[in-house]
Amino acid sequence: MPAPTGLEKLPLWQQPVTYGAIGATQADDFRRYPPKGYRAIESRVRVGHGAERWRHAWTETLSLGIQRRAGLRIRRIEAPAEVLENTYQPVTFDENGQPIQPAGTTSGEQVFADTGAELVRPGDTVELLAGWGPLTLRSPVRVLYVIDEPTRRGFGYGTLPGHPASGEEAFVVEQREDESVWLTIRAFSRPANRWWWLAYPVLRLAQAIITSRYEHALTRPLP
Repeated sequence: MPAPTGLEKLPLWQQPVTYGAIGATQADDFRRYPPKGYRAIESRVRVGHGAERWRHAWTETLSLGIQRRAGLRIRRIEAPAEVLENTYQPVTFDENGQPIQPAGTTSGEQVFADTGAELVRPGDTVELLAGWGPLTLRSPVRVLYVIDEPTRRGFGYGTLPGHPASGEEAFVVEQREDESVWLTIRAFSRPANRWWWLAYPVLRLAQAIITSRYEHALTRPLP
């Protein structure tokens, strides 16, 4: 077990992420140059076509619908409103490296889609739960950034103490000029501690399975 630091006594919403390269999933060359010691993956799949599919895709993505459709349960960890206010929102770039969304701070207010779904905000803390009862696996994460552009929307979250892995994952949907809708998943990770390193082959398999489920989450018939 890792040596105690005192941070584990803090509420989950106060605990920092468990790695240093925050926001690295936004870099276009992150697969070639991942954070040292981490394994990077990227997948891109076409999930449909047209305005209705686009609206469904970005709403599901920003409301954690991808995770739910993959079989995970979601537990939001409430934090005081003043904590989420002034959360830093980093600048975002297009594929040519040009800034699109300027850096700034968030208001901390809850945001909802017109369907009533609650959308994620930078600073949100969430537990992803798999399994049931004593076999439940907890994977706490923090939303680090949100992308909100006319044809490109999504977010990235980073791991918190208690997660079996250490790293970051991003889910971004885009609508192209031909109106096709695509989901891109980017992640870099490694086992969180030496005990999870012993189970590394199992973690790799689990990651492959859940990523496949994520890829199919938005391809189902529209409601």
